[in-house]
Parts: sequence; C-alpha cells; structure tokens
Amino acid sequence: MLKNIVIGAAMVFSLVMSGCATVPMAPKEDDLALKQFSAPPVDKAGLYIYRNTFGGQALKKTIYLDGKVIGETANKVYFYKVIEPGEHTLSTESEFSDNSLPFEADGGRNYFAEQYIKVGVFVGGANVKMVGEEKGKKEVLKCNLAMEQSLID
Repeated sequence: MLKNIVIGAAMVFSLVMSGCATVPMAPKEDDLALKQFSAPPVDKAGLYIYRNTFGGQALKKTIYLDGKVIGETANKVYFYKVIEPGEHTLSTESEFSDNSLPFEADGGRNYFAEQYIKVGVFVGGANVKMVGEEKGKKEVLKCNLAMEQSLID
C-alpha cells in the first residue's frame, strides 16, 4: 500500500514538474528576425526577457516592465521590448508578492533578463535577474517569441 502511495506521489510530482504551459506565440518571422540580435537605434535600448528552466514548466508567470504587463511566460519563451534609455524596473509575479529588479539601460544596447522559477511553499515562485549578452543570446536561441499582452487585447 505504501509503495503504491509513493509511486502515485512520484507520478503526480513528475507531471507537475514536466507539464508544459502554453502562451500565445508571435509569428515565426518575428522570432527569426529578433534572433539576429541587431542593436537598437542609439536613442533606444532592446530588452530580451526569457524563461528557460527545468522546474515549474507547467506554471505561467506574468512579467511586468515599469508596472505594465508584458505578458505571461511559459518555459522556453521570450519577449522583446524596445525601451527608452534610463531607469526601469522589471518584475514578475511570485508566490506571495512580486519580485522586482531595477536596472539602467543605455541607448544602442541590448539587455538580457532571465525569469526563473523558484521552489515555493504552495506553488513555484518566480524571480528575474540580468544576465550577460553571451549567455542571454545562447538562451534566447533555445526559446520562441511570445506575443505581448498588449497585442492580444
């Protein structure tokens, strides 16, 4: 009996950890163009936000820039935003409260941020961190472009 309970619990855990959430995706042409990583104009900055994590694949988590919803993430997706140079705050919903990351953007540069899933008490939480250009490009290439919330509404 105990063996069956353990096997059942392991199966449920496996499904939760490996299930896949889906979000609206952008056209493939847009995805391919953004994976060229062209520099934005000198008076703008580019921001790639990606999620490529093993755990929490069944979870969708909302991501915000300066308090405005960009969209919901799922595993192996990314967003791209052209932003003004200056101070910004990237944040993501988490289990109990949002986690925020302030950063400063310079014109003519691309920035890369990773949203990652953390183990939570009831459900996985999320956080964001800036990563270097080399790592960011490598990870974005493994992902597909998600459609921004503003384009869905």
